[in-house]
Amino acid sequence: MLEMIETLSKIEHGFRPMEIEAQKLFESNSRTESLSLAMLLLEDRRYQIRSVGVFLLGYLSSTDKTALQLLRNKVCTDESWQVQEIMAKAFDQFCKDTGYEKSMPVIRDWLSDPHPNVCRAVTEGLRIWTGRPYFKNNPGIAIQLISRHRGHESEYLRKSVGNSLRDISKKYKELIENEISSWDLSDKRVYFTYKLIIKSKYHD
Repeated sequence: MLEMIETLSKIEHGFRPMEIEAQKLFESNSRTESLSLAMLLLEDRRYQIRSVGVFLLGYLSSTDKTALQLLRNKVCTDESWQVQEIMAKAFDQFCKDTGYEKSMPVIRDWLSDPHPNVCRAVTEGLRIWTGRPYFKNNPGIAIQLISRHRGHESEYLRKSVGNSLRDISKKYKELIENEISSWDLSDKRVYFTYKLIIKSKYHD
């Protein structure tokens, strides 16, 4: 463990080494042990080590409510943007392991959370939404879910919303046009998101 921490703490770019280490820990320990390890790693001062803990929670979350709650209630408060990126990946892991359609109640619930990082874990984690099972066949539902935060006070979340909808516009230009045609562009926050979506002119 100490060797792993020493090695990972020197990494400055990329998340793959942390993910690989989390996979190793998950596969070589019981779920109870993995949860304890994740909680321990979350307390480390280095974001690289906390990231391993977040990845571990992602692997556990589909069968362990405590792991999912830790992502939602604890990890969301981490000040590291890198950790927030891993939180998004961990939420997608939950949806993948649970099944995207079966995850819909949790997806909707997280999108209703007052903390913007919880909402962003959903909007960012499922990118590209229409490349995921269920949403691939239901792009309109994906657009509806993402768009609800188009005017959120958090710019961090709005950037994710705009980028996610721009992703979808590559294949579903008309659906995106129909959605944004009803937006109130006099709202500066909504206009910010709108500009992100149209900046590449739908990739024509």
